[in-house]
Amino acid sequence: MSQQFERDVIIIGGGPAGSTVARYAAQGGADVLVIDGRDPIGTPLQCGELVPTNDEMRRLCPDVPDMDDLFRTPEKAISRESKKMHIVPPSGKPLIYDFDGYVLNRVAHDEFLVDIAKEAGADYLVKSRVKKVEENRVVLRNGDTYSAKIIVDAGGHNGPVRRDYWTEKSTQIPVQFVLMDGDFGEAVELHFGSMAPGGYAWMFPKNTGANIGLGIQRSFSKGVTLNKYTNEFISKYDGDITFSGAGVLPMSGTIKKFVKGNYMLVGDSAGMVLPSNGAGITIAMVGGRIAGQVICEHLKEGVPLEEYEKRWKKQMGKVMKNSKRSFKIGSLLFRMPDWILNMLFNRLTKGIIWRAVTCRKMLWIV
Repeated sequence: MSQQFERDVIIIGGGPAGSTVARYAAQGGADVLVIDGRDPIGTPLQCGELVPTNDEMRRLCPDVPDMDDLFRTPEKAISRESKKMHIVPPSGKPLIYDFDGYVLNRVAHDEFLVDIAKEAGADYLVKSRVKKVEENRVVLRNGDTYSAKIIVDAGGHNGPVRRDYWTEKSTQIPVQFVLMDGDFGEAVELHFGSMAPGGYAWMFPKNTGANIGLGIQRSFSKGVTLNKYTNEFISKYDGDITFSGAGVLPMSGTIKKFVKGNYMLVGDSAGMVLPSNGAGITIAMVGGRIAGQVICEHLKEGVPLEEYEKRWKKQMGKVMKNSKRSFKIGSLLFRMPDWILNMLFNRLTKGIIWRAVTCRKMLWIV
């Protein structure tokens, strides 16, 4: 007699990745439970809050279908729409590019994703932290247990399934940021150089104020603390700090396998962050939709869960490969002194730099 489980699928983590899995799995008829330690989901804020518009995503990720169905960002979750991106070397003289993006109210954005997953039929259990996963059982810190046919880890780079059942390591970029009051214009800014060794700094203007922060590779920092780099960068801007946050981004790209038995990884736990620009929200949602759809096909038709990996490679493989390459090259370049970087960021290299940031081959002929 087949073993009985309480749910078809349990998803650990209700952020953009987890809620997107929940939405599409529930739409397909799966019995879904999402477990998250936060309430409300989306707090505390842990990122820079910038996402491309749907049209920009179509340019960045041309093999991803049905963007408008996947990305339904509500007006209440958009703090500012930006049309320009400034790539800024240490000299402070920016290279200016056309870029259509939204600076989000991230909490409102994540709450919306929870709402549409619930509308599709998913259940949520909040204020509940997972201690461990054993076979088909999820054990909470309070001792409660829940069982499911499939368990999805959308709990970030240190999620319980990734932590206990995967040995592959990811390059971790610690980030710190603040929300600051003030008027910072309309263009989003990415800063490269010694102010953020091995990573980058950002200033993303919101309707009022801005999200300002940076991430570094600790191996590049020569013993200088992340706090020091962050304080020095944000001191360039005038305004009252209303919030301080921190997090960690996996910046070496996707890991080799997303599926082991009845376990699946999605979002940060699978490395679904583009290394060359740090984009993770929309990329996690692409992976989340694929995972949710494959889960339904597995439950109904016996489609192997590994189909998730195949579809990811078809939709995002080229983009991720190009982004990894750009990150590796950038990591070499950003070891150079600032004066050399200033020389390298110029009108002649402007197109190459933009191709790297937007995850295309840096040289057309390569």
